[in-house]
This record gives sequence, structure tokens and C-alpha cells, in this order.
Amino acid sequence: MGWTRRGALGAGIALGAVPPFALPAAGAPSAATPFPLSQVRLRPSIFLTSVQANQRYLLSLDANRLLHNFHAGAGLPTKGEVYGGWESRGIAGHSLGHYLSALSLIYAQTGDQQFRDRAAYIVAELKAIQRKQGDGYAGGTTVERDGKTVDGKVVYEELRKREIRSTGFSLNEGWVPLYTYHKVMAGVLDAHRHAGLAEGLAVAIGLGTYLGTILEGLSDVQVQDILRTEHGGLTESYAELYTRTGNRRWLTLAERLRHHAIVDPLRDARDDLAGHHANTQIPKIVGEARLHELTGDTDHARVARSFWTIVTRDHSYVIGGNSDHEHFGEPRKLAQRLDQQTCEACNSYNMLRLTRHLYGWTGDARYFDFYERAHLNHIMSQQHPDTGMFTYFTALAPGMGRVHSSPTEDFWCCVGSGMESHSKHGESIYWKRGDAVAINLYYASTLDAPEAKLDIDTQFPLGDTVRIAVRTAPRTLALRVPGWCTAPLLQVNGRTAGVRDGAYLLLTGLKAGDQIALSLPMPVRVEAMPDDPRLVAFLSGPLVLAADMGAGDGRSEGPDPALVTDRAEPVLAAAGGLHRYRLGGQGKPGDLTLRPFFAQHDNRTAVYFRRFGTAEWPTAQLAWARASQERAALAARTVDVIRLGEQQPEVDHAFADSGNSAAVSHVADRSRNVNIGYFEFDLAVAPGPLTLQVEYGGGQRNKDFRISVDGTPLAREQLTGDVTAARNIRTYTLPPETTRGKSKIRVRFDSDTWQGVEVYTVRTMRSETI
Repeated sequence: MGWTRRGALGAGIALGAVPPFALPAAGAPSAATPFPLSQVRLRPSIFLTSVQANQRYLLSLDANRLLHNFHAGAGLPTKGEVYGGWESRGIAGHSLGHYLSALSLIYAQTGDQQFRDRAAYIVAELKAIQRKQGDGYAGGTTVERDGKTVDGKVVYEELRKREIRSTGFSLNEGWVPLYTYHKVMAGVLDAHRHAGLAEGLAVAIGLGTYLGTILEGLSDVQVQDILRTEHGGLTESYAELYTRTGNRRWLTLAERLRHHAIVDPLRDARDDLAGHHANTQIPKIVGEARLHELTGDTDHARVARSFWTIVTRDHSYVIGGNSDHEHFGEPRKLAQRLDQQTCEACNSYNMLRLTRHLYGWTGDARYFDFYERAHLNHIMSQQHPDTGMFTYFTALAPGMGRVHSSPTEDFWCCVGSGMESHSKHGESIYWKRGDAVAINLYYASTLDAPEAKLDIDTQFPLGDTVRIAVRTAPRTLALRVPGWCTAPLLQVNGRTAGVRDGAYLLLTGLKAGDQIALSLPMPVRVEAMPDDPRLVAFLSGPLVLAADMGAGDGRSEGPDPALVTDRAEPVLAAAGGLHRYRLGGQGKPGDLTLRPFFAQHDNRTAVYFRRFGTAEWPTAQLAWARASQERAALAARTVDVIRLGEQQPEVDHAFADSGNSAAVSHVADRSRNVNIGYFEFDLAVAPGPLTLQVEYGGGQRNKDFRISVDGTPLAREQLTGDVTAARNIRTYTLPPETTRGKSKIRVRFDSDTWQGVEVYTVRTMRSETI
């Protein structure tokens, strides 16, 4: 039967009464399940501070501004202007889905009704939009057609007619429209689950039906062609529709949305991830995990386990994050991939979601060793607790600071996932394991459930003692012993107690009023890069330590800190208090204080340190110092420089473009893209021979664009060379006639076709130091 507005929405409303966990009976068994977020409340701690900062940010946003394109596309009156950043571009709409998920999660985490009310408003508006569209569609994406910006629905209708033009981030010239579609679908499903909004399921069914009808009209080959473009977690969303409704149509669609080019090698435990965009793949694997849980098919489980092992073992940095410039590299080759674009926050957000699935299958505590590391060191570093703003990347190059989003002018993908991450810090603390209650994370909180009522009082991870007050005793309480802790001490009412069972300490016979004390000593340890034992990082208990290199969000102009010692595992000097240490005399060019990386939101830091032996240092010191000298020499030769993508430098240099140049604003060194059309700006010049130095993104090759000065052609650039470099710096000689008698020149980059070349800095330079 064809989809009709009346029939499908009516069916959705009826199905909204179905319990959200009406799981079909044929699924795989589960060893552990998390307690619902609504049964957990956070107590004063860094985690509660984070949630409160996120609450303030969520309340500052206007749902109608995020709904602007949805209303406009449906021909309904708009109720607010479009936000800036990504929301003013073709990917608009993804933020609404994340925002809806975050509202629903934070309602479950806090019980604050105003967040549920906002979620209910958005769901009602989406339902009205679907009603106006008449076919279940609701979307905020836009696309260019014949020189005009039009509603992104045109892409889906082209797919319906089997017109498919798919690349990594472009589907029929739309910027990842299926990725955005998934975010909205996930948002309404979260509103159904976490906020108890039955209409969320109705809207999800409408969205699933519209896209599903298109996909059902395509061949498997055509669907796989579409899946080459980033499409988020659509597999998981369709699997969830099956979970909530029992309708096997949705399970069939979930299975068809498996991207075989990615999952098939993983099924065979092959690592073919190098060169792939990292976060494009992780949601696909979360979908595999969900399909295993629904069907019991071991192939799905094999894919999920293989991927998790490969990524955490061979592609992850010490903070638990992965990827450089958003992409996987060769396995266990990370030492040369340390710069300002390591560790995209979305990746860890999704890896933690995958980890929860895998832990649930086995109850194996090693999954929580990873979860704890990535959550504390990456996720907790992503949000500034004072402003509530988020990072995109977590730079691990020495001397780098963090770049945080603005409230209304960025809306990167990591702002969206950040809204969710910092709405739900209580979701993985408490788990059911048979008749036992397991505590996997020692975050200050309260569990109020039929099985147990417990209060955790602790400063963890900033303290090493955990106190648990029992109000209603579980039959068994299982306390996870972290992998970094070799000598835990457990007491009940002042007496040593507990039985060790693998990675858990077990307590039975508890009663109301019992007081539990768990001591978790936090030793310092050294962790080296897998491909370079002389590049080391330090951890104190669960926390990665970093050298404090002073305030700032750019890169330090001084030399990178190094260690001179003959110890394979250097020893730090205590600096007073837990998690505070010094490099001491082994630090070069001098001593530095180390403290938890996650908390240094406003500082430049160093996480990894190059270790030199005492005998080799006198020679190595020369090369080490040369890098600092080269930076100083560059500054001396520079006449003028523009840092593209930054507002004030562009204003100062009279920046202008043809409308298609995109600012890349999520890294410390911001940039501009060379796209169709042009961008141009002024640069100062000085007497004497000059050059124009341009810093391009390192991995971009085989391009075709032009550079001109005051209308005179300077270069036709194609960018060939080493694709593994972090930067590609090109120098162009400025003919004397282009600068003679002038105080400034007008530099233009232009192209006839889309190139996507990132231009970071452009500077006029004296040909020789004077």
C-alpha cells in the first residue's frame, strides 16, 4: 500500500503507545544492560558542572532558528532566522537532530521539564512539516540547482528516479544529505525513548517511510553506490524502528543499508581503514552491533568486535581519540600524525556508543578501561565548563591550544555531538549483570532503581577514594577494578571486604545503611607511541597528563618540550597533590608542570614528549633548536600575513569573495577553501625583492586553480607532491612590476570548478632576511 499522510501518521500515533523496548524475541542474549538514565542523578562534580553548562547553552538556542529550513522547505512561514556556520550552508538541519537528542537526554538525566517541553515543541513542528509535505519528509538541507539555492528534497526525488551521483561527502551535489537525515531521525527516536514523546515515533515512522520507499525502488548496487557518501547511522535508525514497532520492513531496510565495502573486510578481521574518513565509518559499525542484538547473526558481531579492536589498538592516541585530519592512517603509525587536527570529537562520541554495545554482550571490563579513558580525557576535554562551548579537534601537537565554538556561528558536527555527550554523563555508571548491580564508572551520583538505591560520593577522577552509601541493597554489588589500578582496597563499615572476580570486586550480604569505601591508588605510568618508543606520554591513574605551556589557542612559538634521560620510562618529579608533576632537570629547554590534560581548556599543552639520551642530546639539541630559529626567521622576513578563516584578519585585509568560499573554522589555524569562483584580499608590500608564500593543506593534490596579483596572473597551481605532509608550503616570486611603488597588493585565488583546497596563511615576504 502506498504511503499516505493520513494512514502513516495515524499508524505512527497508534504505535507511539508501544513500549520503547518492545524488542523482538529473536535477538542475541545480553550479559549486561545499563540502568535507564532517568534513574541516575549526578552529584556535585566535574560531570554535573559539565551538564549544567550544557543546560545553559541548550536553553540559549532558539528551536525556531534551527527549524528555519524545515519550515521554508515545506512552504510554511518561518519563525526565526537561520543560524550561522554550518547551519547557513547545505548541511543545515543536522544540528536540530542533535539538539532534539540532547534535550531528551538532559530531561532524562535531570528531570527538568522545560527540556521535555522544548523537545515536544520540535516534534510537533516536525509533524506539522510532514503533514504539509504530504509524504513523511522533513529536512533542512539545501542544494544548488541552476545557480539557485533550493530545498534539499530535490536530491531524494532524483534518487527516486535512479539519478545517483555519489562521492565521499557529496550526494547529487548535496552536502551529506543522508547524514543530516539520520540526525533528525535519531533525534525523534531519542525524544520517544528518553522524553517519553509518543509523537517522536510517529515522526520517525514518517521519515523512515519516505526514505525507505525510495531505497526499496533501487537495486542493491544502486543502494551501495549511495552509501559511498557519508550517511551517518541510518542502519541503526532503521533497526530502532524495527525494535519499537516489530515491523520487519524496517529490519530489511537496515540490512540493505550495510555498506559492504567497509563491513566485509572487517568481518574477515582485515584492516582496510587507511585513507577512510573515520567518523563516516563508526556509525555504520554501531548499526552492525544493533543488528546483531536484533538478529543474533554472528557476522554482525564479528564486524563490530573487529572494528573496535582495530581502532582502539592500532589507530588511537593516548587520550582515547582517533584520526588525523578526520581520517584513519596506516595502522600503528601515529608518531608522524600529531598536529592540530587529531582526535575529532564526534569519533569518540560514537566509539563510546559502540563500546556500550560490546560491553553489554559480554560484561568484559576491558571495554570500560577504554570507555573511561576516552570519556575522561577526550570527551571531558571537548567542552569548556565555563562557556559550554565545544572543540572540533583535540590537538595533540606540542604547544597547541584548543579552539572552541561560538554560540551561534559554527554548528560543526562536533557541536552537535557535543550537545549530546554533555547531556548524559550518568548513562554508563550503573549496569545490571544478572542479579548483580555493577558500577563501572566512579562518578559522583545517585542510583534510584527498584534493584538498588546507592549514593556515590567522590572527587574521582581528581580524587582516589570512592564512598558508596547503601540505601537499598542489591543482592550483589560488583565494583570494577580499573586496569590501571594494581592495589585497590575495599572496606565495608571500616572492615576489609569483597571477593575478587576477574576485574570486579564482589560484595554480597549488604544491607541498608552500609558504608562502602573503595581506595583506587593512581600510579604514574609511561605510554609510548606504537611506532616510536621515544615519543612518550604520561598518565596518572585514569588521567593523561600534559605540560602547561601557558595561555593561548594557537601554537607556541618556542621549541617543543623534550626529555633528556637514559631511562626508557622517564620518571616525573612530584609537584604537590594528586595528578601534579614536573619534568624536573630532564625537561628541555626547561622544567614544566604537568597536570590533567582534560582540564587545561585555555592553555597550550604538550602531551607527547620526544626522549633523547644524554649522550646524543648535544648533537640533537642543534636540530631541536633549529625549528624555533626557523620560526623566528620567518617572522623577521614577513612583511604582512593574513590568516584566512579568521574574522578580524580578513576584515583587516579587506577580504571579499564570490559567495562560494567556505571558511574552515574548527582548528587552531583556520583556513579558506578554494571553490568555484574567487576570494581575494589585500596584503602589504615593502621595497625590495618579495615573494608570496602560501600554506596549503598537506593532503590536497591534483587541483587546478589560479593566483593573480592586481589582476595580473601570478601562477596556475595544481598542487602535486607528498600527500603525507601536514602542510604544503609554496613560494611564488613576485615580479618587481607587481609591487613597485605600492604599499599593498590585491591577491586573488579563483577556480572554474570546485576544488576544496584549504588555504591557511598567505604572506608577503622579503626574499632575504634583512
